[in-house]
Amino acid sequence: MPAGLSTTASIPCLAAAGAIAGETVTGQIGAGEEERFLLQAFRSFAEAADSLERSYGMLRGEVVGLRRELEQSNAGLARSLAENRQMHAHLNRILDGLPCGVLAERSDGSVSLLNPEGRRLLGTPPGSEPDSAHPFAARSTVPAAFRDLLDRARSAPGEQEQCLRDHKGRERWLAARHAAVQDGAVKNKNKNEDENENNENEGDCVSIFILRDVSDAKQLVQEREKSRREQALAEMASILAHEIRNPLGSLELFAGLLAAAGLPPQCRRWVEQVQAGLRTLAATVNNVLHFHSLPAPQRVPVDLGLVLDWAGGFLIPMARQARVELCLRNRLQGVWFAADRHCLEQVLLNLVLNALRAMPGGGWVEVSGQRIHEGSGGAASISVSDTGPGIEAGEVARIFEPGFSTRSGSPGLGLAVSRKIVEQHGGSLSAVNRAGSGASFTLTLPLADESGSERSANERSANERLTNERSANERLQEQGQEEDTGREDAG
Repeated sequence: MPAGLSTTASIPCLAAAGAIAGETVTGQIGAGEEERFLLQAFRSFAEAADSLERSYGMLRGEVVGLRRELEQSNAGLARSLAENRQMHAHLNRILDGLPCGVLAERSDGSVSLLNPEGRRLLGTPPGSEPDSAHPFAARSTVPAAFRDLLDRARSAPGEQEQCLRDHKGRERWLAARHAAVQDGAVKNKNKNEDENENNENEGDCVSIFILRDVSDAKQLVQEREKSRREQALAEMASILAHEIRNPLGSLELFAGLLAAAGLPPQCRRWVEQVQAGLRTLAATVNNVLHFHSLPAPQRVPVDLGLVLDWAGGFLIPMARQARVELCLRNRLQGVWFAADRHCLEQVLLNLVLNALRAMPGGGWVEVSGQRIHEGSGGAASISVSDTGPGIEAGEVARIFEPGFSTRSGSPGLGLAVSRKIVEQHGGSLSAVNRAGSGASFTLTLPLADESGSERSANERSANERLTNERSANERLQEQGQEEDTGREDAG
């Protein structure tokens, strides 16, 4: 204790001793001696009072120091609380921004934490998220399939996956990983009860689940597997198409020789049936080959009028077999275009075959070609029109998709291959319904500007070819007359 405090405690004793001594001295000595003792006693009293005042000043200084230390401690605690709040808010922002879901489940089965991504994966409506004061009552709020995923993640190591269905019936793949941490409230309670006791009871643990939507990854795996299967199927189809096309060419050649051998009309009609079947089969084989491995076109100047003339003669057997009247309107004689002729012939064959198949009971098909003005330059337009049922309203946007067909048993490649070939030539292929009935497919090819000398040379070359070949309409008429004559002879 401070010295001032012990002196203060001895003041009453000094005063009493001084009084007794004064009385004794009074009885023994004179008045002078009494006065001297009194002065000594008052001097001792003054010294004790001064010591007491100094002790009080020291005590007040200690109190001020303690108050200052307490204020500093409170200020530090306030700063620490503010920092903790900032850290808590920062961690909450990180938790809300995580691309994966986080779900915390207590030992009693209630969900105490669920971030926004977890609510989205779980299908929980916004505003119903739990907190520490109001957790979900139980896991009954979690869908049954989702609970199965959580149970498997808790019981098995690593990440577990499961396929779920959303409210629209679409597949969704979710992955869950589990981690157990001790509940902080339970841990502090156990520590206060016994600091030396290490309670690691599993019932005091909180289950943390990390949830991920792996639908995109699953879809990529499925698409990769589908692509692998399609590639294998394409290779097999290409091999088969090559094996079929080789003997098919020979059959087509012999059928052509028979057609030109001057056979009787009945035999000639049989040959035409064979030619129609062979050419239809050749078109299907070529479509398969072109769809899976369409090479770059070998483009050279081609007279589009001659291409249409070829189509008029080549398609006659197939038109007759289908009981369809074929009409050719060719206004493209002398119109040249840099193209792969075989590819253009394949396009015309596909379009006409598509029209013939749309009219199983017979009808009329027109193949027309003309030069048009498009934009700042010219273009060649080739149309194939029929009198079939036309195109359904919901099928217009899909008819050029690979595999789409309204006819059972068809591979659905003809129009897709045709559009691909036309686009390789810088053109376009469109389809519309005709007024009345039927459909019309229009092939548009841009024509490059030609100089006068090039145009004249091309026109001379075209005229020379036209003088050596008959037009398609003349051949149609002549063959029709021959068929009528044969029928009369047979009669």
